[in-house]
Amino acid sequence: MFFKKSLQTTIALFLPFLCVINANAQQTTKVFLSGTDFEHPVQWDFMCTDGANSKQWSKINVPSNWELQGFGEYTYGRWYKELNQKEPSKEEGFYKHEFKIDAADKGKTIYIVFGAAMTDTEVKINGKSAGAIHQGGFYEFKYDISSLINYGGTNVLEAHVSKHSANNSVNAAERKADWWLFGGIYRPVWLEIMPKENIAHVAVDAKMDGTLNAELDLQNIAQKSTVTASITADGSDKVLGSFSFDVNAKETKKAISMKFSNIKAWSPETPNLYHLKLELKQKGKPIHEITERIGFRTLEFIKKDGIYVNGKKIIMKGINRHEIWPESGRSTSKRLSIMDVNLLKDMNMNAVRGHYPADSHFLQVCDSLGIFVLDELAGWQNSYDTETGSKLVKEMVTRDVNHASVIIWDNGNEGGWNYKTDSIFRDLDPQKRIVIHPWSDFDGWDVHHYPAYQTGIHRFVNGENVFFPTEFMHATYDNGGGAGLEDFWKQYKESPLFAGGFIWVFCDEAVKRVDWTGKEQFDSKGSLAADGVLGPHREKEGSFFAIKEIWAPIQFAPVSITSKFDGAFFISNDYIYSNLNSCTLDYKVIKGDKNAFYGNNAISVLDKGKIEIPNIEPGETSKIKIPVAANFFEGDWIEITAHDQHGREIYTWSWPIHKGDYFAEKFLLKKEVKAKVSIKDEAASVSLVSKDVQVSFDKKTGKIISVKNKNGMVPLTNGPTPIGMKAEVKNMQTTTEKDAVVCVVNYTGGIKSIKWTMTADGRLKMEMLALKDAGANNGFDGAFVQDKVDAFGITFDFPEEGVESIKWLGNGPYHVWKNRIKGTTTGIWEKEYNQTVPGESFENMILPEFKGYHANMYAASLKAKGNNSFKMFSTSEKVFLRLFTPDLPKNAFDGAHPQPRFPEGNISFMYEIPAMRSFKPIEHHGPHSQPASIRIKSGDEGIQMNIWFDFRTEK
Repeated sequence: MFFKKSLQTTIALFLPFLCVINANAQQTTKVFLSGTDFEHPVQWDFMCTDGANSKQWSKINVPSNWELQGFGEYTYGRWYKELNQKEPSKEEGFYKHEFKIDAADKGKTIYIVFGAAMTDTEVKINGKSAGAIHQGGFYEFKYDISSLINYGGTNVLEAHVSKHSANNSVNAAERKADWWLFGGIYRPVWLEIMPKENIAHVAVDAKMDGTLNAELDLQNIAQKSTVTASITADGSDKVLGSFSFDVNAKETKKAISMKFSNIKAWSPETPNLYHLKLELKQKGKPIHEITERIGFRTLEFIKKDGIYVNGKKIIMKGINRHEIWPESGRSTSKRLSIMDVNLLKDMNMNAVRGHYPADSHFLQVCDSLGIFVLDELAGWQNSYDTETGSKLVKEMVTRDVNHASVIIWDNGNEGGWNYKTDSIFRDLDPQKRIVIHPWSDFDGWDVHHYPAYQTGIHRFVNGENVFFPTEFMHATYDNGGGAGLEDFWKQYKESPLFAGGFIWVFCDEAVKRVDWTGKEQFDSKGSLAADGVLGPHREKEGSFFAIKEIWAPIQFAPVSITSKFDGAFFISNDYIYSNLNSCTLDYKVIKGDKNAFYGNNAISVLDKGKIEIPNIEPGETSKIKIPVAANFFEGDWIEITAHDQHGREIYTWSWPIHKGDYFAEKFLLKKEVKAKVSIKDEAASVSLVSKDVQVSFDKKTGKIISVKNKNGMVPLTNGPTPIGMKAEVKNMQTTTEKDAVVCVVNYTGGIKSIKWTMTADGRLKMEMLALKDAGANNGFDGAFVQDKVDAFGITFDFPEEGVESIKWLGNGPYHVWKNRIKGTTTGIWEKEYNQTVPGESFENMILPEFKGYHANMYAASLKAKGNNSFKMFSTSEKVFLRLFTPDLPKNAFDGAHPQPRFPEGNISFMYEIPAMRSFKPIEHHGPHSQPASIRIKSGDEGIQMNIWFDFRTEK
């Protein structure tokens, strides 16, 4: 796997201890001394001064973080606060490596380049210093070692890397931070060999109209020299234009300008790229050439207006991301970069931000797949001193200036900025990207972190500066991410000054502890680093799909399928640049077998086809239609899947075709039986008895005390217990109907009555009427008013032990919160029992999680060992099925708020469930996160909930 970067046009293969260079006099040759990434390492000699495996020479993979290789000590950056630990480990690492340089390369310019090393790095070649010790652990740095090389012989590279910097500002900026602290050479090390007369660097400003301005750094230029610039499209050898410029002798800076025709602009929706080749010639003879991959796009930053790319005001749908992989720490690979950017695109994101410069290959993938990047100088709540910060800004901008994806520079984070270094970004950047201070209202750009929904007094929706929170929707455990996002997003988009936002954070930053023994080896420092929408190995949590739907560039207006449905949907275009007719839409009408919950898993597609998409420009809404075939209403739900112009799935939406009573009638098995059904009325209980099932109720409480079928007891008991209301039994009445017996329990309080009907074939129906005339029952003069209701329904006890799986018709497959219904779709879903805790179950992360609330349940079959299986069917709409209580994380710090409190019981049927908070308390979230209010007036029919139970055995 090879890297494209500035000054690279030809790459030589590396050997473990010997690198032989076949130099091309016209090109820069890049030779890896280390491996290209952690997945393709080269071993160097190594000794660590402290911690594990220290004080003796051995071997280590390069690149790598030495902790993950079994050396030194693991340290998390919050050692001084939540962890309350002593000052972190300060081990040092000594590296040695031998390499060869061909004698023919004498007289050329040779650099040794470190992609990054943590944290202070002293480099020697053949025992002589290559230059000043480099300080700063996230930056590419290089030394000219031309005069130190033993040409034609063996050379010895020595690198002394100190994990703890001798510069206190570096430690404050990088190592007093809310992230893992590592040591070592964790990005590649290579040589760059070029002619003595060369193009050392180029910084490009390529506009959407084909205008290209470039600033060249030149070395040792002779008389009668020229620079030729030409363009080819990415993936093509066809030259699209060429220009030549004279260069004066000894000229070190050269500005050139040209314009190319028929250029396609770069954007996240159409990431068109080109190769700019620059050739240095002397008296017409080629001396040196370099190639840069660039995109043509025009950036405009207009205060009190917005951010424009190619003349269009943008909204960034973004997330924050750390460079991390559990088995390698901050040492990554292009394979992982491709994986991560594809995951960003799969969530319908168009932007990403990090806390330090990302790997070059990550930016390359952002260029090629299309992602806006906020490129950040490190500095978490503390800044670098001016001298050090100035050097690091130069290294960062020099490396990243030509990436089309990079549109904004971040100078530190949350107070970690140094105002004196702001101008350096602009001085080195011909594109004059803006410089922001993440979390502050600075220079016309308001990027306040974790705003409350109500934030508005002279900022955000009611402010006058362009706003785009660079952190919001904190996703610790199952918090945030997608929970509450829809409210925030809709509110923000009301303002023409809104330019986007960045969720915290992409993935859980759990790392493998090679110093731990036993089963649990992955460490996220409790809740400190368990912030991801994805797991550490990129496992998709529920918020992944919620974000995918909320940020989909195609948005559907609400619709309910009824007998009047004519196939019409209204869709809106939420792209920045693309017409929706560049996408494709496919529909399916799907039918489940009537025995789907009794062993037959067959699903059939009754109709399918493509939907014609009219001309719909960004911001517009229009109508699409699917045919309503003669057999349409034999189907159970509709699915519509969208793909973008590149073939990537945007989302699959679904809608039930029928209501609950239809599904209960279809899927609940009815049997012809001749046996009678009866009532057993005893002193303390009433039992409804059929041939196959007997259900007994306590006369005092009205709750089920036992369920018995032909094989024994089914342990659903102690319910219905009201949630969010109080109720006491007033009396109990029994009657006999045709082929059924009935027990009506009348209550005082929130429940008016529950009617239990046992059919002759053993089906049991519950019909609950709540809050009918509840005001009078509660002394409210015919009206019932209750605010701040975060849970409402009924619950039962059921043992969790022995539960094997759940199959259900409803929204799935992930559990939901009140403010995170999006991301689930109608279908028949099935999942096995698991005890996954997002952000903690790293050794056995099974997703989707089994426990929790499940939306819009119509039918469900709970399978358990022994005689414990049973089925449920709702004829009521919008019923949440609660399956047990998700386990709490064992290692959460105070304030982590892993989940809201669950009501008592294990199996619940609810009309109201709690919302999940995201960093801020629920009252700081939007309307869909707030507890409900109940208003029942005299004459209202009350709240009904009708559920069928099937306790019969299947054999």
